[in-house]
Amino acid sequence: MRLNDDEKAMLDGRDGAAVSKAMDLLVRYGDALGAERLVDTRNVCGTVSASTPFMRDFALQKGGMDAVFSEFNLDSDTVVEVPPVKVYSTHLQLGFDPNEAQRMGIAEEVVQFYRKGEAFTAGRGVQLGNTCTPYQVGNVPTRGEHCAWMESSAVVYCNSVLGGRINTEGRESTGAAMLTGKIPYWGYHLDENRRGTHLVELDIDLESTFEWGLLGYWMGELVQERVPVVVARGGRFLKAPNLQRLKHFGAAASSSGGVEMYHLVGVTPEAPTVEEALGGNRPVQRLRFGEAERRATWDKLNSTARDHEVDYVMLGCPHYSIEQIWEACQLLQGRKVHENSSLWIFTPRAIKALADQNGYTRIIEDAGGHLMSDTCSAMSRAMPQGTKVAALDSAKHAHYLPAIMGVQAWFGTTADCIDAACTGRWNGRLA
Repeated sequence: MRLNDDEKAMLDGRDGAAVSKAMDLLVRYGDALGAERLVDTRNVCGTVSASTPFMRDFALQKGGMDAVFSEFNLDSDTVVEVPPVKVYSTHLQLGFDPNEAQRMGIAEEVVQFYRKGEAFTAGRGVQLGNTCTPYQVGNVPTRGEHCAWMESSAVVYCNSVLGGRINTEGRESTGAAMLTGKIPYWGYHLDENRRGTHLVELDIDLESTFEWGLLGYWMGELVQERVPVVVARGGRFLKAPNLQRLKHFGAAASSSGGVEMYHLVGVTPEAPTVEEALGGNRPVQRLRFGEAERRATWDKLNSTARDHEVDYVMLGCPHYSIEQIWEACQLLQGRKVHENSSLWIFTPRAIKALADQNGYTRIIEDAGGHLMSDTCSAMSRAMPQGTKVAALDSAKHAHYLPAIMGVQAWFGTTADCIDAACTGRWNGRLA
């Protein structure tokens, strides 16, 4: 790659050993990708923590959080002292909720180590968002802004809805970007790669978050890593979905496939028309989503489920918005979680504070549920003891949780899931 004078100076050690290691990683990474240069970024979302047992043991044996960052963020066998980050950086979700450690089966000594790691992270200037949805807690890039983020559901939202320029990065590249303000210039940073490739026409109207999740899961499996352009039947503009519908749509598409960007004609910023979304190109494939596709996708997402007794209902993948918490509370008001079931709802820590203030946390707790933060069951590998059957309103989680935890999983609406938590049985069906 071609480096400018400032980048060469960082590589040569002008700003210290950690920054030099970061530049070396980015150069090797960029060469592997075929990038010709680096691009400036002032917005990074990554992971610094050591909340897994392996990383915790590594830190204790090798020299603390500097050793963890050196090995796992900079690919360095040599432990270097980590300086404050150079650009605005947000921490993504963790392995557990420290305020619910006992409920999640986490020992106290693990929590104490977590607190030290959190102090290290904040001390380097990283914002403790601790969420897979940084755009819900203040990190909202502007259109055209070059970013370096981990987390597939966040990346597809940033590219598509916000118009940021971003690829799905890893712990290493985001760690290096935090210290340098650089990331390889390739993929969705480039205009030509952001143009639509597939045209998806809807034969049915989508009226709920559940429906948008079905569409995303179906679409992602078909287009894989390409860029779909979605239009209503007859080429009409779509009815604009809200944040939570877009959140679940993108998360589903990036789970069944590798979608990092999509266009919704008349909704997302780079798709005022079909022609502009496609960039003047002809679509490589035209797809239609109708009732048959909707039903087949619902069947697939529920293919792991057999038993109707539900042990566990998990909501909040990606992390719940305050609107979703409000909706869940409306469904829970005056009801009780069944004695043979559990309800855990996950949200960013900042949104939980708002839920506390609004009285929503009390409604959930009075019903026998729990509002938690910083993680989810897929990240934490934590569920109520004895869970065999789960109920979920996230197509992404219905895709991952059975594979990760070996459980049966029902997928349905939020109302279906709340009803399952309160009755202990799955009664959801496709309307």
